[in-house]
Amino acid sequence: MSFAYSDADKAAIYKVITERRDMRHFLPTPIAPELLQKLLQAAHHAPSVGLMQPWRFIRISDVTLRKAIHTLVDEERKLTAQAIGEVEDTARMAEFMRLKVEGILDCGEVLVATLCDQREKHIFGRRTLPEMDLASVSCAIQNLWLAARAEGIGMGWVSLFDPHQLAQLLNLPEGAKPVAILCLGYVNTFYKLPMLVEEGWTTEKPLADMLMENGWQPHESTRT
Repeated sequence: MSFAYSDADKAAIYKVITERRDMRHFLPTPIAPELLQKLLQAAHHAPSVGLMQPWRFIRISDVTLRKAIHTLVDEERKLTAQAIGEVEDTARMAEFMRLKVEGILDCGEVLVATLCDQREKHIFGRRTLPEMDLASVSCAIQNLWLAARAEGIGMGWVSLFDPHQLAQLLNLPEGAKPVAILCLGYVNTFYKLPMLVEEGWTTEKPLADMLMENGWQPHESTRT
């Protein structure tokens, strides 16, 4: 007995994985409430260690609050640029400042994905790897991302923010932590390649560089 999907279904799954993009350019077209709920339900179907379901999604519907979040991100963008200039050089810093790193004021919906509070109560699967709660939230975000792409909705994951400041802004309880600002919206087009590749910021590494067998083996290019 085969539990494999049909060839057409398998092709669709691999296609959405391949064509998912971290989007930064959006149209202001609203997302229908029923579609947003469908996407969030896909996120909620994500696996989680010990079935703890540590994800909490906060929908930002208040325009003033959205602008305040944008301000936090813009402040961190400038600080990140300074850090890049210190570690690398001013030319690289200038390149970074030219990049569009978020679409908070442009997209149809903004969500903040957070870790829940009182996570210390969840021991199953976390006794030696407490960061598995973050891994579980990441799975939920990926589910949301893939479902959005399948529906023709772009999504961008923004990580340029001070988590303590954002937690205060959103009145998170003690122990909860924001991990991602998610921009969702319709787009003119999806990037053919990851935006950072298209912009010449970096290049993608092949799978062969990441794949090892029976232990850690340095890639050929790193051997002396």
